[in-house]
Amino acid sequence: MRTEIFDYIIVGAGSAGCVLANRLTEDPDVSVLLLEAGPGDKSIFIHMPSAFAYPLANDKYNWYYHSEPEPFMNQRAMYCPRGRVLGGSSSINGMVYIRGHAMDYEGWASYAGLENWSYADCLPYFRKAETRAKGGDDYRGDSGPLHVSTGACKNPLYNAFIDAGQQAGYARTEDMNGYRQEGLGPMDMTVHKGRRWSTAMAYLRPALKRPNLQVRTRALVARVTFAPDTSPPQATGVEVVNGHRTDAIRANREVILCGGAINSPQLLQLSGIGNPDALRGLGIRVVAPLRGVGENLQDHLETYVQYACKEPITLYSAMNPIAKVKIGLEWMLKGTGLGATNHFESGGFIRSEAGVQHPDLQYHFLPMAISYDGSAPASFHGFQAHVGPMRPTSRGFVKIKSVSPKEAPRILFNYMGTEQDRKEMRAGIRLTREIFSQKAFDRFRGEAVSPKDDVQTDAEIDAHIREHAESALHPSCTCRMGTDDMAVTDGSGRVHGVTGLRVVDASIMPDVVSGNLNAPTIMLAEKMADTIRNKAALPRSQAPFFIHPAYETQQR
Repeated sequence: MRTEIFDYIIVGAGSAGCVLANRLTEDPDVSVLLLEAGPGDKSIFIHMPSAFAYPLANDKYNWYYHSEPEPFMNQRAMYCPRGRVLGGSSSINGMVYIRGHAMDYEGWASYAGLENWSYADCLPYFRKAETRAKGGDDYRGDSGPLHVSTGACKNPLYNAFIDAGQQAGYARTEDMNGYRQEGLGPMDMTVHKGRRWSTAMAYLRPALKRPNLQVRTRALVARVTFAPDTSPPQATGVEVVNGHRTDAIRANREVILCGGAINSPQLLQLSGIGNPDALRGLGIRVVAPLRGVGENLQDHLETYVQYACKEPITLYSAMNPIAKVKIGLEWMLKGTGLGATNHFESGGFIRSEAGVQHPDLQYHFLPMAISYDGSAPASFHGFQAHVGPMRPTSRGFVKIKSVSPKEAPRILFNYMGTEQDRKEMRAGIRLTREIFSQKAFDRFRGEAVSPKDDVQTDAEIDAHIREHAESALHPSCTCRMGTDDMAVTDGSGRVHGVTGLRVVDASIMPDVVSGNLNAPTIMLAEKMADTIRNKAALPRSQAPFFIHPAYETQQR
C-alpha cells in the first residue's frame, strides 16, 4: 500500500467537487487531489445538449441507482440516476438552470446555526458563479465560469404554453431566476455556444492547467481514514480501490465529500459515521454516532400531462434516423440547430392554492410527448408539461447494505407518502389541464394522452400518479446542516463529531429548494469555498424578491 499526501482530498468530481477543485487551487500554496469514480467526459452524447437522454439512461456515465419498491407508488422501484463521470450529474442532467425561490433560503436561515444561508447571503454567490448570455444585473452574473443561456422559444408551442398561462390568469415572468420566480416564461439552460456547460467545462477544465491540482478518474473511494486514539476523531485521508490494490492517500488539511445525496451518506456510513446500531450490525467500527446520516432524503416527483398535437410541428419530426443525422451534422459543424438545446425552453412556477406563500408547483414544457430519459420513445406528434410539487413532506433514507463500496445502498424515497404531497400533485394535474384548455392551444390541442380525460376523481388521479409519476432527479438533504440531534453537518459543512472532514453537495441542504438542484449546488460550493479558505464572505445582497401581495386569498 503506497501513501501520497495532499492538503485537500475532494471525493467526487460533480457539480460541487469541480467548483471546489477550481476555487481551492486558486491558492498556489495548496495541493488538491480530486477523485472521481467514473470516467472522463469525452462522449459526444454528454456535450450535445439534445442528446442528454443517452447518458441519463445507461450505466456508463451514471451510478444507475434504483430505489427499493416504493410503498405508495404501487411498489415500483424508481430510477435514480446519479452522475459517475467528470462533471457528475451536471454532465448527464437536463441542463435546466433554476436557482429556487428566495424564500427557500430564508427557510434555511431560520434553522439554528444556519443564519448566514439567507437569500441575501446566497444571491451574491449565484451571481459570482454565472455569466448570463443576456448580461448581468442585481440578480444575474456576467463574469462567472458557468455560462447560462435562455431558450429562444422558436417552436410556437413554447410561447403557446406561456400565453395559455396568462390566459388562465398567471403572470408572465421574463426571468424566473431574478426578481420574480412566480409565473410562466422562458427558461434558462447551462448551454454555451451550443454545448453543455457542465461544471467540468466551467470549473475543472480551466483549473487543470494548475500544477497544484491532480485529477484521477475511475478512483473508487472505499472509506475515509481516521487517526487512532484522537478525540474527537481526526480524518487523515481516504482509501482508494484500484483493481485488487487499495491505496492510502493522506490529507494534511481536510477530506471533502462531494458525492451527492446518495454517495456521500454511503461513504460516511462505510467510514463508521452513522447510526451506531446499524453500523455495528454490519461489523463497522463506530467513529461518530450520527443517526441522521442518510436520513431526511428528499426529492421532487413529477408527472407528465400529455396531449396529441394537431399540427406536425413537434420534435417527433426529429426522431427518425435521417433527421437525427442532419441534426447531429449541423451541431458538429456549426454548434446550432435542434442539437444545441435541451428543449426545455419554457416553463414556470405557480402556487397550488390560496394561502401558499411562494410557488409550490414547477413546470417544464416540452414540445414532444416522451419520457424524460427517452425510455418510452415518442410515437406521435404531441406535447407535454412536467409538473410536480416543490416542497414534498415525504421523507426517505439511504442505508448501506454491506461493507463493500461497490454495492449500491438501499434507497427509499417514500414518494407520495403524505396526504399533503398527494393533494399538491392532484392540484398540479388539474391546474395543468386548465392551462392546456386555454385559447392559445386551440389550434394545437388534440386528445388527452396521459392522463386520459376520464381520470377525474381524487382516487383516479392518485392511481394515475402511483403508476406513472417519475423522479425529477433532485435527491438531497441526507447529510443536512444544522445543530439538532439529527443534523450531520454544521453550517460550514463540517461533519459533527469529527475533525478534518466536510461534506459539500446537495446532501447538506436542510430542505430541498423549489426548483432544479444543479444551480443551488454550484452556489453552495462557491460559498463553501470561501469558508474553507477563510475568506470573507461576499457582501450581502439588498435585492428584493417577489411575493404575491394577495397570496393569502388568491391562488393566482
